[in-house]
Amino acid sequence: MDPARGAVTDGATVPREVLIADDHPLYRDALTSAVQGALPGAQVHGADSVPTLLALIEAHPQADLLLLDLHMPGARGFSALAHIRGQYPGLPIVVVSAHEEAAVVRRALAHGASGYLAKSAAGEDIGAAVRAVLAGEVWVPATMTPGQTELKPDEAAVAARIAELTPQQFRVLGMIAEGLLNKQIAYELGVSEATIKAHMTAIMRKLGVSNRTQVALAASQLALDQTPLPLLPDED
Repeated sequence: MDPARGAVTDGATVPREVLIADDHPLYRDALTSAVQGALPGAQVHGADSVPTLLALIEAHPQADLLLLDLHMPGARGFSALAHIRGQYPGLPIVVVSAHEEAAVVRRALAHGASGYLAKSAAGEDIGAAVRAVLAGEVWVPATMTPGQTELKPDEAAVAARIAELTPQQFRVLGMIAEGLLNKQIAYELGVSEATIKAHMTAIMRKLGVSNRTQVALAASQLALDQTPLPLLPDED
């Protein structure tokens, strides 16, 4: 975040730039209104999936803040948070979620979130969170006091490895976790199967695993729930 943004320079205020990632259009619009109410003149850009979000971040590298929903196409639990924190460490992130459990708040902060908002939050709370995080503070509602924030060693290790993936490798990882085959992933991304196989090799190396099922299991370490995943077919 550029400390000069939002400040008055030569009589003009440099507007804040905020990214909002949520796959529900109505809630995304509500967040946009709350942000613009808290930051008059702010430029707000929206995304409805992780692939769209990654492209948005690349298009707006000077963004001041990201409001990130944990449940979106292309992400499983805290995987998007871990990846974006690793790739863009200077971008503050406020997690927005329907989950209000203290354990989930703790995990979000431990993964590097600068704030946590419940989807039931009032507009004034959203504004307070945005202003606090832009001022360099960590913000959670008083009713959601998280206590100690520390990840389990296995989860921390997986998060660190996912942070090392390139944006395209992370897109592929999300599709693997959804059970898509190489040819389906290649079609969705508009590349060849050979390219996807090369990404798979790099993903397995970075995650320290040897097959497709282990890739998905590693990603599941960052899920909000620990629902067992089915075995995935390995491909040549």
